Amino acid sequence: MEITDFPHVIAFLNALSVAFLIAGYVFIRRGDKTRHRAAMIGAVAVSAIFLVFYLYYKAHSGFAKFGGEGLIRPFYFTFLITHIIGATAIAGLVPYTLWRALTGNFEKHRRIARITWPLWVWVGISGVGVYVMTIHLYPYQG
Repeated sequence: MEITDFPHVIAFLNALSVAFLIAGYVFIRRGDKTRHRAAMIGAVAVSAIFLVFYLYYKAHSGFAKFGGEGLIRPFYFTFLITHIIGATAIAGLVPYTLWRALTGNFEKHRRIARITWPLWVWVGISGVGVYVMTIHLYPYQG
């Protein structure tokens, strides 16, 4: 695998984590705690793999440059900022939320998950959006 393949892998892992998160939500709403737990562990595992790929990619290639011009630029950078702020927040919220579940403190888990889950979904979706915009729609031409 070449370093140029990493953005595609990273976007796939982001999308897969969102699929696990949605499945986990559906399962818990149905009262299926066993499948909810499996889906959420899947989301955490995929996100951990994502983080390894993301950090390696950034350490070896830097940040992608956005090639869009005009009105799309302020839209893109606003979108990117919300993604970065959300990603920073979930870096602490996800382990805390997971810890609350794994230690059996389900009341506190539910309270924090109501914040963590939608933010985590947003970060996953917006991460794919950033990828599509920087790699496919508005690549930097140089």
